[in-house]
Amino acid sequence: MAKTKNNLKVALIMGSDSDFSVLKDCIKVLKQFDVEVDTMVCSAHRTPDKAAEFAKGAEENGYGVIIAGAGKAAHLPGVLAAFTPLPVIGVPIKSSTMDGLDSLLSIVQMPSGIPVATVAIDGADNAALLAVQILSTANVELREKMKDYKKKLAKKVEEKDQALQMKIKEL
Repeated sequence: MAKTKNNLKVALIMGSDSDFSVLKDCIKVLKQFDVEVDTMVCSAHRTPDKAAEFAKGAEENGYGVIIAGAGKAAHLPGVLAAFTPLPVIGVPIKSSTMDGLDSLLSIVQMPSGIPVATVAIDGADNAALLAVQILSTANVELREKMKDYKKKLAKKVEEKDQALQMKIKEL
């Protein structure tokens, strides 16, 4: 994997291919911002050497941020964070066991010195947006895209408020 200009490349690692149904939203958002994303399945428990090897080489391979989604025990984001200086964003995946609370707590309760940013359960889109914001600290063009995105969000809210006000007048 070659280096990318300004490290505008994100690694999206999922603990199981079953996580793809949630994490595909992450890919969509990153592509919307023209951020390159490489995706792979890697288990903290079943392929720990692969996880460690990937994380150790992530910076050299041109990644700026790692997003890791995992369910149940959800140790993948923490394992990756232990082996890289790059920011890691954890996406807790809702599992059948505890509706994702187990995953959330596994990811958010990191020991001192090994931070993992954590988004909501199944919050793949916010993980992508956070990755874009992190990358935008060193890329003005990307920061401008984020500003435009937020303006569009605000405009949608205003449009919804106007529509609501019209409905209220009709009562």
